[in-house]
Amino acid sequence: MSSSLFNDSGVSIPISDDDSDELGRMRVRVRRKRKKSLHRVNNELTRRVVRFFMKYWMVLVLVFAIGLLVFEATRIGRKPSMIVKTEQDKVTSQLKEFKRPIPDKKSDSTLNRLDPVMKLVHGVKEPCLKMLPPDELENLDLPMNKESSSPIKKVVYLSGNDRPYVGGNSTLSQQPREGTRFNLFTGIQTFDQREESFKVKETAEIHCGFYSEHGGFRISDEDKIYMQNCKVVVSTCAFGGGDDLYQPIGMSKASLRKVCYVAFWDEVTRAAQESEGHNIGDDGFIGKWRIVVVKDLPFTDQRLNGKIPKMLAHRLFPQVKFSIWVDSKSQFRRDPLGVLEALLWRTNSVLAISEHGARSSVYDEAKAVVRKNKATPEEVEVQLTQYRHDGLPEDKRFNGKKALNEASVIVREHWPVTNMLMCLWFNEVVRFTSRDQLSFPYVLWRLKVHEKINMFPVCIRKDLVNTIGHVRKAKPLKSFLSAD
Repeated sequence: MSSSLFNDSGVSIPISDDDSDELGRMRVRVRRKRKKSLHRVNNELTRRVVRFFMKYWMVLVLVFAIGLLVFEATRIGRKPSMIVKTEQDKVTSQLKEFKRPIPDKKSDSTLNRLDPVMKLVHGVKEPCLKMLPPDELENLDLPMNKESSSPIKKVVYLSGNDRPYVGGNSTLSQQPREGTRFNLFTGIQTFDQREESFKVKETAEIHCGFYSEHGGFRISDEDKIYMQNCKVVVSTCAFGGGDDLYQPIGMSKASLRKVCYVAFWDEVTRAAQESEGHNIGDDGFIGKWRIVVVKDLPFTDQRLNGKIPKMLAHRLFPQVKFSIWVDSKSQFRRDPLGVLEALLWRTNSVLAISEHGARSSVYDEAKAVVRKNKATPEEVEVQLTQYRHDGLPEDKRFNGKKALNEASVIVREHWPVTNMLMCLWFNEVVRFTSRDQLSFPYVLWRLKVHEKINMFPVCIRKDLVNTIGHVRKAKPLKSFLSAD
């Protein structure tokens, strides 16, 4: 079959089907040739670019280097006022990092709970902490002064205030001495002095903080007067903008009259709390807590700063006879006088502290500290090497109790033996790691005062407080935060 294509001359040219196929093949070949030509153009452009860079690469590098130098010169040439912030700006920038925590349903359900924690005894539920009835709590008085059966009758705190002080920089109190964290606040305790401090004597001389008047941890005269009038105190602290302040609950009217509640803050914490609407009243209180704002914290490590009110309450409250320490992550929820009666007076103890809930020995705790990155393996090993050298056993029980303690709640009488114990404990956390659970069993073992220590079970600690948990990470202390 064939078809005709007509031109203007009217002459017909026959085209067969075979001719159509041949024409199609020619068109394909033409297209293919065009694609190959385009490919050759791209390759040629690439080769030209490569040749250009190979020929002028040194010039390009030089131009880049000159541009970088010009950029750095403009940065260096800025005025100091453009890059240096004021102290207030730095505090403000720190506070911006404190985002209000997302409410935790578990924390919300824990806060303000008063229901007792129960335990099973022969199949019957009983309260872990057996408090006196409310009417007896209202009539509870502090015990009369008693004669101490301890061979330690008096503790003298070493001081350098009688020595000349050279220098006017308040941040010197933060500078460590002899490669340790000892400073003007602690005094420089030599190793020989450390060994001597553990000897039980009728009059013990010991480093116990507040070594120099230039050592930091300054408190206003107004706050000092308030603290000197306390006989029983419940205390806590939050430095570096850490945890919120939880109001104590469950106390009797008698405790409200006889017990001081004191919370130690620094300027960063106060600013963080004020930014959330928690302002200190004109009387110095927020709720039941007297807020004491401390100036010139002596350590850059906020964990160490927190050990001062935790362990040295007898130095801060010279007239106090009994104290209860509560970590800032917890809400105290029991009557303080009732707690003293149940854990100290009823058991004839001078100090009460909880057994550890998970582990039983210092050496097990050391492994956990390293595993959880609470301290470096090197500093933990230095501490354990010393304790092994001193002969600290690996026993998991002392006097029938766990050999490891949890120190979020400490109930104690201010007595020479407990004051000495707390001073020794404080010196250990300064010398070694800040993890006080590693050093407390060692100090007990060295002093051999277990019979006067009430190591109560974990369920009692859970009954004493509602544990909220840490809501913020405390910011390390910066030198610009030192107050004038």
